[in-house]
This record gives sequence, structure tokens and C-alpha cells, in this order.
Amino acid sequence: MRGWWREISSLVLPTECAGCGRGRSAVCAGCVAELGTGRARQVRPTPRPAGLPPVWAATAYADRARGMLLAHKERGMLGLAGPLGAALARSARAAAVASGGEPGPGAVPLVLVPVPSARLAVARRGHDPTRRIALRAAARLRRDGLAVRVLPALRFVRPVLDQVGLAAPERAANLAGALGVRPGPSLVGVPVLVVDDVVTTGASLAEAARTLRRAGALVWGGAVVAGPSGEWIDRTRG
Repeated sequence: MRGWWREISSLVLPTECAGCGRGRSAVCAGCVAELGTGRARQVRPTPRPAGLPPVWAATAYADRARGMLLAHKERGMLGLAGPLGAALARSARAAAVASGGEPGPGAVPLVLVPVPSARLAVARRGHDPTRRIALRAAARLRRDGLAVRVLPALRFVRPVLDQVGLAAPERAANLAGALGVRPGPSLVGVPVLVVDDVVTTGASLAEAARTLRRAGALVWGGAVVAGPSGEWIDRTRG
């Protein structure tokens, strides 16, 4: 109910663009266009945490993209899931191509596994932002003819601290052993991409990838909407 009310409110109440701060709409056409342009690129946090797969990002975590991601996650501007999901779809496609394959019709579906949010964070926000963006990304990829689905296979098995303000080693220690696999279909031999909205230190993606590998999944890589602007690797994919 809370998410529904936020989405309706964003349509009828005066607001400003979450990306540039101008205008009277939740997001302006210019910010959507900027997020939707450019090639996904591989990004590597420094230092690189152990177990981190190759990660692809559609844009840098700065300026308009940062504003849109925070508005979607913390302010419940759910209409932003569409353009953010389209950006994540570009990253996921680049990660799949870089891994050596892109699942077409009739192939075993590629599985997008969202990094889970803590239960208290979901309750506070009224939604799970990463899962919502992942669902939009998968829908976009399926429209392009790719065999893709979303599986929320991970869950927290112990409490963790809020990651905000923690340095890279502290984040890694905070998350070590914190994730487990939900009961459900076997992941043995299943190709997966770990997805998140943002990568900063890479600790969350690395722990998620390790957990999935222990369950027998084939972790092809990671995909995010945005990554640290100074850590791009000189490789591109469409």
C-alpha cells in the first residue's frame, strides 16, 4: 500500500526532477535520455574484493544517475524503475556477451539474481529497489528476444550493520557469511548474473557471487546500473 501511494503521489503532486532538480516532473526527458545512452563498461573497484566476478555498469554513480537511483531507493519514486531497469538491461547484456554467450530463444534462461536487501531496509523503504529494477531489466531483455528471468535466490542468514560509512575492509567483514540460498530449485549448473543498483566497494556483489558458487551456480558476472566513476576498465560492449 505504501509503494502504491508513493507512486500515485509522484504523478499528481508537484515535484522536481530526481536527476537534475529542474522542472515539475519526477524525472525529465533529458535525464531519462542521458541514462539511456552510452555503452555499458566493465568496472573494477579498488581494492578488488576476493571473489568479485567481472562487473559491468551502464553509467557512473554521479550527478543525474546518482540522484535518480537515490530517489528510487530512498524516496520511493517507483516510476524511475523503468529507466533504471533499461540501464541495468544494458549492463546485463554486456556481462552476458563478455562471458561468452547471450541466451537466445530456446536456450536455458540466464538468471538475474538480485543482491538482497535486509528485511528492515525493505520495511523502511516500503519496497525492494534492486529486485524491482531487476524485474524491469529482465522484461526489457525478453522483449529483445533473450531468455532471461529473475530469481531472488539469496537471503540474509544473520544481521548485518548498515554499510553506509564503512570502509571497504569493514564492508567485506560485515557481509562475510551473511548470505544464504533460499529453498527452491537447484542452482547447480545454472548460469547467473548477480545484479545490484550500484557497486561501490564490490563487497555485496562478491559475497553474493561466493554464495551462489557454493550452491553450484555458474556465475557469469555482475551487472549494475552505476559504478564508481574513476574505476572504468578500457573495454566496452553494446
